[in-house]
This record gives sequence, structure tokens and C-alpha cells, in this order.
Amino acid sequence: MNKISTLNNNWDTSLYEDKHAFVWQYGEDLLQLLNPQPGESILDLGCGTGQLTDKIAQTGAQVWGIDSAPAMIEKAKENYPHIRFDVADATNFKIEQPFDAVFSNAVLHWVKPADRAIASIRQALKPGGRFVAEFGGKGNIQAIVTALSNALEAINISAQALNPWYYPSIGEYATLLEQQGFDVIYSILFARPTPLTQGEAGMANWIRMFASSFLAGLPNEQQIQVIRVVEEYLKPTLYQQGTWQADYRRIRIVAIKI
Repeated sequence: MNKISTLNNNWDTSLYEDKHAFVWQYGEDLLQLLNPQPGESILDLGCGTGQLTDKIAQTGAQVWGIDSAPAMIEKAKENYPHIRFDVADATNFKIEQPFDAVFSNAVLHWVKPADRAIASIRQALKPGGRFVAEFGGKGNIQAIVTALSNALEAINISAQALNPWYYPSIGEYATLLEQQGFDVIYSILFARPTPLTQGEAGMANWIRMFASSFLAGLPNEQQIQVIRVVEEYLKPTLYQQGTWQADYRRIRIVAIKI
């Protein structure tokens, strides 16, 4: 579920685990909000390569990890063969028995039909079950998106249709949850500037990993040129002492199924 099926699901799992480990490492303290208990049933929605799924399992909870990217699920099964993982889409997955909790880290900003994802999450929960999530919120990577848009518009390409992300405000997302029978008991939007690995190549690697839809269809030389323009635009604000930072802003939500 790191990307839903309408997007490119050809993730490079080795690059993801090696150079972008921050995706799940920053999610580890989200597990404190989840507070999994032994014997609980928990769904990890958009489990990626399974690192946080395994941490949930270590608490004694029964956990099931799903993701829409087959390569992610294949790697998760390889990493943690004792845990159940399956390919499924955030907007239409089916369950056999409802769960005590649904957990999701760094996923739901890839799911533009947010109301359909919320409907799927609700049907997956027992009455009184909890939904605990973190994902990109309003203003997330605004500088990077602006730079990409400017670089593409300079070669007469509109970036708006290429943008794969959904970054809601707290009010917007809480309202969607309430409209579908959730009680939102905790919400926060916060800035989390995130250092990128590999020094000067950090921003280019981030773009190729997470923003590849902006470059889709361009020849390789033109992709390199667009990335170079983006780097030049961002360098004064997001590159310091040999390290790039992504201007992340995150939403955290805890909601209870009424």
C-alpha cells in the first residue's frame, strides 16, 4: 500500500531498505500510540518490507501485513517468514475476521480516494476498534513539490496531473473519519525535517524512489536535467553541511470505530 494499484508498484526493495530506512524507523514511536497487547489482532496496512509488522508481532499480538506492491510483500515474507503477508489494496481489501486495531505508517498519503480507504479500514475493525496512523499532512514536502513543478513547467509539462500524493489537513481528514463513523480522539500535524542518506546524491535518490511519477515518460537525460534543476532550486534551503533534508510534515491520528 505504499502506492495503490493505479500507481507504479515497481519498488526497488533493496534501495528502499538500504537508503530509505527512515520510512519505518520514524514509525517506531508510532507503535507507542498503537500500544499493541498480547493476543490482540492487528492489521498493518501498507506494511512495506515488514519491519514494523515484526515489531508488532514481538508484543504477542497476532498481526497481518498487507501492501499493494508485490515486491514489498515478497521481501516481507523473505524477511519474516513467521508472519502472514498478502498483496492487497487499501481501498478494497477484504478480511476474514474484524481486527482490534488497524495500524498504518507512511502509506495513506499515497491513497487519493481517502474515503474509500477509510471505508475499508472501518469494515476491518471490531466495534470499539482503533485506527492508528501517520502519513504526510498538509504542507508535506511543499518545497520539493514546488521545485518539481517549476522544473517541469519550464519544459512545458504540467506537474499537477503527475502528483501522486494526498496531503490533507487535520480538519479535512478528521471530518472524513467522523462522516464514516469514527470518533477521532487524537490528532496532530507536525514538521519533521528528515535527513536523506548518501550525501550530495540524497535528493536525486529520494526523487527517483518516491517521486518517479513526475519523471515518467521522460528520457533519462531529461530526467537527469529535471533533477539537476530541482537540486539547484532547493540547495539554499534544504542542503546543509553535505546533507539533504526533506521538508516533511506529518499527521498522526487515533480514531475509534463507533
